[in-house]
Amino acid sequence: MVLSDEDIANFQTLYKNELGMEITKEDAYEKGIKLLVLMSAVYKPMTEKEYEMVEKHRKDTLPLLTKRITNI
Repeated sequence: MVLSDEDIANFQTLYKNELGMEITKEDAYEKGIKLLVLMSAVYKPMTEKEYEMVEKHRKDTLPLLTKRITNI
């Protein structure tokens, strides 16, 4: 993965706006790459079969969750 100079500058701006700290170009590059690696590991599209499993689980557990919440 490679970040362009523009990507790095944007990341530096976002970092400063969100956390109130300035970081060097090198730190921005390193943190940006780490963020991209994390996002690629965490975010991946579901297959239709995975989606159906999640929906079934949600439908099966929703009544139990609702019952538990109303008892609290």
